[in-house]
Amino acid sequence: MDSVSTRHPRKGEFFLLEPGAISGPACGVVFENLDRLLSPPRMILLPEEGGVPSLREAPRLVLKLSEGPPPGDLESGFSGYWLVSERLHDVMVSVDPHAYALAEADYRLEDGSRGDRHFLCTVVQVVDALDEGASKLFIDTTEEFINGKFYDLGGGASVTFDRERLGQAHVFRTPFSGSVFCDRVFRDAVAAAGIDTDSDADGVWLTDAADI
Repeated sequence: MDSVSTRHPRKGEFFLLEPGAISGPACGVVFENLDRLLSPPRMILLPEEGGVPSLREAPRLVLKLSEGPPPGDLESGFSGYWLVSERLHDVMVSVDPHAYALAEADYRLEDGSRGDRHFLCTVVQVVDALDEGASKLFIDTTEEFINGKFYDLGGGASVTFDRERLGQAHVFRTPFSGSVFCDRVFRDAVAAAGIDTDSDADGVWLTDAADI
């Protein structure tokens, strides 16, 4: 049993991992062949069960500067997926290779030439490791949620995770929230790759889980 003094969220241990540009413009990348990849009646590419479906062709993404700026290292809004740069992808697969489902995109610049490698990404690693006793959050059981409850991280939540239950996981979801979390190991690896982790300048937004 952990001592009372250690069972509380400590800053710098875990982080919410989200795409940046919270108040800025969306990037100018257009998903050109989405209609040929969808499986009707589903309206987005991400399957209900998660992961990446069998694709009949590579996702074709084209930068159109009239629509917005070039993408950062992490962007949202791609039919249920994140769009990640090659350097962020390389950090992801080196630190926690089993945490994601990935599909390399056919990424083109405005003139039709091939751009840097980019990937559609979704986090598929789910671990029930949030330490409810040590955390401060509203656990909603008032509705018939699929997994029985929902972690509401609004209103000044402060959460931490049981490292033993996490095992080797560094990037993960919980069964009771759609949010993605990472630990300090992943955060430091992102910073070492030259990606800004103190602001969303490169598209990666990290919020300390101890002070959401």
